[in-house]
Amino acid sequence: MKKVRVRFAPSPTGALHIGGVRTALYNYLFAKQHNGDMLLRIEDTDSSRFVEGAEEYIIESFRWLGIKIDEGASVGGACAPYRQSERKAIYRQYVEQLLNSGFAYIAFDTPEELEQKRTEIPNFQYDAKTRLQMTNSLTLTAEEVKNRIEKDEQYVVRIKIEPNEEVKVNDLIRGEVIVNSFVLDDKVLFKSSDELPTYHLANVVDDYLMRISHVIRGEEWLPSAPLHVLLYRALGWENEMPKFAHLPLLLKPDGNGKLSKRDGERLGFPVFPLDWKDPKTGETSSGYREAGYFPEAVVNFLALLGWNPGTEQEIFSMQELINQFSLDRVSKSGAKFDYEKGKWFNHKYLQRKSIEEISDLFNRVLAEKNISVEKSKLKKIVSLVRERANFVSELWEQSSFFFLAPETYDEKTVQKRWKEETPNQMCELASILNEINDFSPEKTEEIVKSWIEEKGYNLGVVMNAFRLAIVGAPKGPHMFDIISIIGKEETVKRLGKVVEVIK
Repeated sequence: MKKVRVRFAPSPTGALHIGGVRTALYNYLFAKQHNGDMLLRIEDTDSSRFVEGAEEYIIESFRWLGIKIDEGASVGGACAPYRQSERKAIYRQYVEQLLNSGFAYIAFDTPEELEQKRTEIPNFQYDAKTRLQMTNSLTLTAEEVKNRIEKDEQYVVRIKIEPNEEVKVNDLIRGEVIVNSFVLDDKVLFKSSDELPTYHLANVVDDYLMRISHVIRGEEWLPSAPLHVLLYRALGWENEMPKFAHLPLLLKPDGNGKLSKRDGERLGFPVFPLDWKDPKTGETSSGYREAGYFPEAVVNFLALLGWNPGTEQEIFSMQELINQFSLDRVSKSGAKFDYEKGKWFNHKYLQRKSIEEISDLFNRVLAEKNISVEKSKLKKIVSLVRERANFVSELWEQSSFFFLAPETYDEKTVQKRWKEETPNQMCELASILNEINDFSPEKTEEIVKSWIEEKGYNLGVVMNAFRLAIVGAPKGPHMFDIISIIGKEETVKRLGKVVEVIK
């Protein structure tokens, strides 16, 4: 049986879209489940769209996500080079093979001539119906073609597609797809301007030479599959053709259509794995890493966008995904990008991580605010508030009162909870607490509640005002847990302050 070898082949034209990340993830899961290899190939044949730093960005994204590349641009391997711009000589020999065998021809049509034909012929495409009206090696003599090339006229090489032929694509997700070659045009395979092939030829040649067994890619590439089948046939590689699997699109969270960068900007969520600064415009786009997502959460979230494990399980480790992933459970229809579900996954992973790890991460947030706290105290705080947070950064909002006394008090709470008798009650409470030696949550709760009962005070009125004094707002964990951490002195001080501030 042929060894499973898959490839992810991005173009270095900018940041890696989250849809591309999912494609890479599915390739990785499939390869690892079958003890196969994952290759990273850089498709940089379109030199006009090359963006500095894009390749490094892609490699760093995979490193962060835990998608390990076995062979490719970042690690090398037996099939190097893995950048298509470095494989010019390899492609050239297959261009010559296609020309010599009559499966391709040379075309000299200028952009202006092609545009003129588009105005003359509605829905013009360069194919069996129109190619004999054009300037190419099918309409010129061999001598004329030679002279034009010797004069350095720019040309392209086009595949010669025979009309009315049924082309079958066996897709592992969509089943058998049959296309009549009549709808296909004579695509450009090679450009003399930069001596580079186009996507179509380069992919077929590289997939064959790199012994790719399965091509798992986005649905948007499905229209290219019949052409690739014809190229395999023309090059004599039909028996070595990889199996195709075209993944469903990631769709907008609302409305119709494919997920775009604008959707993220409009609704406030990242569509890239890492922050990306466009070197041409200087514009910065947010990434999942910098937004505070855990890589495991992003992987788990993406895996379930288009794939169903067939069970109720939602939380998967990478190894569990590898064990259970299968292409036959990948949906044919697009998956709505539920960014709120992404937050939910991050929340779940935040709860699953150790208090030690979360405390270390939160300590970095505190350091930026010039706040220093002993580790044992920080771990207690984290254990009390992390259930309320989706991200480590949100722990500050949930716990700031542990480190800083409130400067203001929530106005709605003051109006609703601060009664005429409240100032006296807070002064009494301060005195009671000041006399307690054992400031543990259990002891302070017992003494305070006994005092409230003896005085005949309303428990809710006293405790709501107490929370307002200590926290500044109606939020936070159990009051007696809070004061045990901030300590007696700070608690009494805050009770005194609230009485002075709220008149």
